[in-house]
Amino acid sequence: MFASLVLVLAQAQIAPLMGFTTAHSVGQRALEAEFDRGLEKSDLPIWLKKLSAIPHHVGSPYGLQNAEYVRGLFESWGFDAKIERFEVLFPEPKTRLLEMGDFKAKLAEPQLSEDPTSAAPGGLPSYNAYSCDGDVTGKLVYVNYGIPKDYETLEQNGVSVKGRIVIARYGGSWRGIKPKVAAEHGAIGCLIYSDPRDDGYFQGDVYPKGPFRNDKGVQRGSVADMPLYPGDPSTPGYGSVPGVKRLDRKDVKTITKIPTLPISYGDALPLLKSLQGPVAPSEWRGGIPVTYKLGPGDQDVHLKVEFDWKIVEARDIIAKLPGSERPDEWVIRGNHHDAWVMGAQDPLSGAIALLEEAKGVGKLAAAGWKPKRTIVYCLWDGEEPGLLGSTEWVETHAEELSRKAVAYINSDTNGRGFFGAGGSHGLEKFVNEVSRDVIDPETKMTLAQRNKARQLTGTPASGHAEIRGQVDSPIGALGSGSDYSSFLQHAGIASLDLGFGGEDPGGIYHSTYDSFDWYSRFGDPKWEYGIALAQTAGRMMLRLANADVLPFEFTRLASTIGGYTEELPKLLDTMRVETEETNKLIDDGSLKAASDPTKPFFAPKKKDAVPFLNFAPLQNAVAKLKLAAAKYEASKASSSSSLDHILMSVERSMLGEGLPRRPWYRHEVYAPGFYTGYGVKTIPGVREAIEQRDWKEAQEQIALAAEALGRLSSTIEAAVNAAK
Repeated sequence: MFASLVLVLAQAQIAPLMGFTTAHSVGQRALEAEFDRGLEKSDLPIWLKKLSAIPHHVGSPYGLQNAEYVRGLFESWGFDAKIERFEVLFPEPKTRLLEMGDFKAKLAEPQLSEDPTSAAPGGLPSYNAYSCDGDVTGKLVYVNYGIPKDYETLEQNGVSVKGRIVIARYGGSWRGIKPKVAAEHGAIGCLIYSDPRDDGYFQGDVYPKGPFRNDKGVQRGSVADMPLYPGDPSTPGYGSVPGVKRLDRKDVKTITKIPTLPISYGDALPLLKSLQGPVAPSEWRGGIPVTYKLGPGDQDVHLKVEFDWKIVEARDIIAKLPGSERPDEWVIRGNHHDAWVMGAQDPLSGAIALLEEAKGVGKLAAAGWKPKRTIVYCLWDGEEPGLLGSTEWVETHAEELSRKAVAYINSDTNGRGFFGAGGSHGLEKFVNEVSRDVIDPETKMTLAQRNKARQLTGTPASGHAEIRGQVDSPIGALGSGSDYSSFLQHAGIASLDLGFGGEDPGGIYHSTYDSFDWYSRFGDPKWEYGIALAQTAGRMMLRLANADVLPFEFTRLASTIGGYTEELPKLLDTMRVETEETNKLIDDGSLKAASDPTKPFFAPKKKDAVPFLNFAPLQNAVAKLKLAAAKYEASKASSSSSLDHILMSVERSMLGEGLPRRPWYRHEVYAPGFYTGYGVKTIPGVREAIEQRDWKEAQEQIALAAEALGRLSSTIEAAVNAAK
């Protein structure tokens, strides 16, 4: 059948794939059709039910059982599989107390008769990992999302958080930013609650009747200051292997400075109801039936958290299928397997798709096919507390990965809806090519066609012609939040993050109700999008492993970086205008009290004038980069191991010595924001220096970013020469 399919495709004169000759493209497409036929959605519910049967956080007994089970699956499919172990710092709660007068928070998610695993023993209670220990008492202040600009609003309304406990709602930024910013403003404790406007009854029926968060559901999660560095907080920059020297806990910078605890909106209700002071701005008001006020409250709140700071074992599963021609070039695919509790959606919806994909690849190998390059499948442990397993693996194998890693493809959660991809823009054209070859299960369009339709729906008619004229759709830049971070931003390995979603409702994220029963009813009931993810990521793995020339393309990379650099002078201009206007209003006394004339109003402080910066080095570097990218696009690259190694080093050429105050992040183009966490900052050294009004540092970072783009151009020029 395989030979006959090759003949049919050859006669059809299908356009060649990126990185493949015309003849080899025919064979590759036939291989992918055979791969598709080997995928079986009946596997997915079996694996999901087994893997999510018992809580399996990092270091747990069932986490080990899952790791051993998955290793056995890989071995049965012909992979050389092992469990690689690390010893990581992971706090588990001993004391959680929140009270106010006669009110004592329940801090519990009750068993539901409709969901049998909601009563499974061994699960972690609701808490925030890497909060510091603390026992504090103080008045309560509502800080909205708890991001820096929210504190400007509080200041303008005469509300201080100094010596007080803040309550912030989830959203607006990564959760770890909330206690970080609160501590910077003098708060002594932080509560984070899930507002029903965002993922509760405001959105629809709550679980178990519907998919949304009920009033007892709590979002667990890490609050480590991961914008400084992810991974084991006690081993920054090096692998946490047995016997390694660790930082003393008092010297760890990523543990919060104030005690922090997540709560349900049921527990948040009496706290918010007690608040006095100015009414919150309209955009700060959620879905709880109270008048949202800023505070402070009229009663003291007592918060106490205490942890067992343990060293536990993290177990990464690493499975390899050796390459037949270039075994020292690795194409790496990953998803994590640990969860806060049951983890059916996060992460197992992505993990079971990866397993089905690997099974399909194993079937091809069993039938006699061999990849040119080595394929590596990974299931990471400890992602939830802080990307522990992936980061420690990358740090431990940094030198080897620098020589061997071609690319890393990540997934995490998966659901119904639209295909989403973010990552290295040297792979943008490649992602678009694959998305034109996979059919969306619901619409029967290609993934590319469905995403194009979505773009048109969300754009005014005046912009439709431009969208229709685009051959490729842009992919987003990556900040942080999943296991790609150490590959891309620390090791400089071209990376992608993939998944489906948009029609699968949220509401059980990081709660005990993220279960098989929830996912099989609301996540992907027909198990079709697990197969779609396997088809999509599987094609990427097979093409990267088999390509005659690695399918990188740099004109989109150059134009995207050019767009990022054009934003920087505009950001400066905007800040200059805002500063001049605000200072003028302060000078002439035009700023008056807001909604409550009985409360003191504090106008913003006058700020120094915004200077002009010299962006010429960066602009010149972008011009050179665009020329180099155009030359490579025009070259007719032929297969060679030397060209492969140059192309593999393109992403690494964008690494520098490290960003200011957080040198673990070395990529000069992509990084998580210092005050956004998951959200990306592009050209981060320059952008964040401007945002922090550090003009000297901004000019220094312009020079460093220009140097990185110069290295990038030189590497692409080297690829042009090697392709001749």
